[in-house]
Amino acid sequence: MTKQQLIEKVAAKTELGKAEAAVAVDSVLDLIAEALRANERVDLRGFGSFVVKERKERQGRNPRTGETITIAAKRDASFKPGKELTEKLARGETAPTPEEAV
Repeated sequence: MTKQQLIEKVAAKTELGKAEAAVAVDSVLDLIAEALRANERVDLRGFGSFVVKERKERQGRNPRTGETITIAAKRDASFKPGKELTEKLARGETAPTPEEAV
């Protein structure tokens, strides 16, 4: 699903206009990114959590040349699905709605 498809589904489900749904989706994504930049964990009960992980510098290999290269250390976002989402996916169900997650 693309961001635009998500906006369209939010608009349809909430009876908001597409422009309002776009603002809502953008706001949520911006707030998650802002929290991660501040090294905060973002927990969405019933869905999962976003955390920042520190990746250490490591050795890698250029697949074209076979040359050994150093991959720099970096901070990376990681998502861990919640128990409810994992169980629903195992049963072939859809993800919880925001009302179910609360």
